[in-house]
Amino acid sequence: MAAALVAISVTPAAAQVDNRPVAGPMAPSAPPEVRTGPLPAVLTLPQALEEAEARSPALVAARADVEAARGRLRQARFRYNPTLNVEVENFAGTGPYSGFNGTETTVSVNQRLDIGGRRRARMTLAEAELAAQEYRFAIARAELGRQVRDLFAFGIAARDNLALARENEGRARELSRIARELVDAGKEPPLRGMRADAALAQATAALRAAEADEVNARRSLAALFGVDTPPAELSGSDLLAPPRNVDAMATLDVRLAEAERVIADAQLRQARAEGRLDPSVGVGVRQLRETGDRALIASLSVPLPVFDRNQGNIAAARSEIQSAEARRNRVLANTQAEIANARAALAAAEARVIALEGSGIGQAREALRLAQLSYRAGKSSLIELLDAQQAYASTQAELIAARRARAEAQATLARQAAAASDVDMGQ
Repeated sequence: MAAALVAISVTPAAAQVDNRPVAGPMAPSAPPEVRTGPLPAVLTLPQALEEAEARSPALVAARADVEAARGRLRQARFRYNPTLNVEVENFAGTGPYSGFNGTETTVSVNQRLDIGGRRRARMTLAEAELAAQEYRFAIARAELGRQVRDLFAFGIAARDNLALARENEGRARELSRIARELVDAGKEPPLRGMRADAALAQATAALRAAEADEVNARRSLAALFGVDTPPAELSGSDLLAPPRNVDAMATLDVRLAEAERVIADAQLRQARAEGRLDPSVGVGVRQLRETGDRALIASLSVPLPVFDRNQGNIAAARSEIQSAEARRNRVLANTQAEIANARAALAAAEARVIALEGSGIGQAREALRLAQLSYRAGKSSLIELLDAQQAYASTQAELIAARRARAEAQATLARQAAAASDVDMGQ
């Protein structure tokens, strides 16, 4: 029996663990090397998604959390260590027990037996926590994809707004020049020239604000990658193919809530296992120095559950199950609402873009052209020309805002449609 107990203590770690597969989206077991260095000077949306995957500090942290959960699972699979006891009795006393003549030496090995299922409960809990952590990693990747899409849409909108502000400023500068010429020729009162100069000042201020917004947008996108220097330019469109179907029950957030419900069940099983009795058995050898005789000894110890049977932790675990069920229902309801809202926002943004691209921009551009010709011919006033310019600029700004809203709604749907088994931000 002593040999068997010692064999447990020297069994290789690989033989003491259970290598059954764990449910949950598989995160990379070997973290990829984090990319460093500058971003591409001209950045497109597919490039931005790929750079985020390779650089993001958020994914580095999420991968580390998964590896930590794997370490806890490995630890949970180990059995209890045996205990070696050495006892020396009847020495340095008086009479026949003086010195070491009457010494009795006992060497024993004790092993705690897991008959209450504690190890299995620990493993089940650690497996559930690993699965939940892998879902959190998948959510971190999907959320990073949405943030990249949102910030890229913001950057594209800032780029287009900057181009519009430059166009407006150039048009206001030309109008101010024409107005001064008309005032000098006596065809317009001085007040008209002052009005044109005020419009130029407003357009110049709007241009400076648009320049700052465009730089801030590129800097915010670079910060998401953990990079100080932003790309010099954002290029291309902010659109990717939207997902066709989004099932709220299959979203990562709902899957995580269900995994947390499994964790609560595992915690209840562990609490119950902690309340069961795990005896310890021991076997050893005793030597009597005085006679030279040897004898085997055996021991059995069992804790008495007089006071503590882990009742409080069991009650707490039951309450945690109820809490996890409520959180799962809340997450499902919120996810369904977010998907429905994103679909409605996408439909509304699509309708705005179609209307503005179809006839709105064309009509505003034509009205501005006619107003410019009429003003130069002296058939309309400066106020009418300024109104036409404002209408055209407002229509352009509305189109830019509609395109950004469309991209953000698509990003939200793509975030919810991310598959638990394969989160690909480039899809």
